Amino acid sequence: MPAPDERNPVERLLDEKSDDIVDTRLSRRSTQYARTLEAYFKAGDPPRWMTRLTEIDRGIARETRRVERAYRALEEECGADRAAFARRWRERARGFDFSALNELIEQHNEWYPIERRLPIDLRTRDYVLIAGRSYRRPVLGPDWVLSIFPV
Repeated sequence: MPAPDERNPVERLLDEKSDDIVDTRLSRRSTQYARTLEAYFKAGDPPRWMTRLTEIDRGIARETRRVERAYRALEEECGADRAAFARRWRERARGFDFSALNELIEQHNEWYPIERRLPIDLRTRDYVLIAGRSYRRPVLGPDWVLSIFPV
């Protein structure tokens, strides 16, 4: 029985190809960029800030639809009694749970400027505005519900 080959697969391949001319030159472009594990991971997927913003936008759209359904159902239930509707809608607005989405929004507000490497405005001592707006997203709560669907 022959002794097992203790070379790894790469060594075996290189030994097989030793007769061929192997081009070991690197292109100019490949020498200009650091080959790091971080760069490898970065190349595969969109950056986390981008996927997080997509998740936040989809989550806000989903919650808006959910709040709208509750608003319409309560409106139907109360009919012409606007005082009862106003009281019950404020109560209902306090009862919505947005904790999972708010956690994502808080992560965004904390990490976005770092991940995007936003410069700091020296006058305001805060990160620069993006397209004239702050990068911060407001957390969702009763005030958000009542601003979208007022009494």
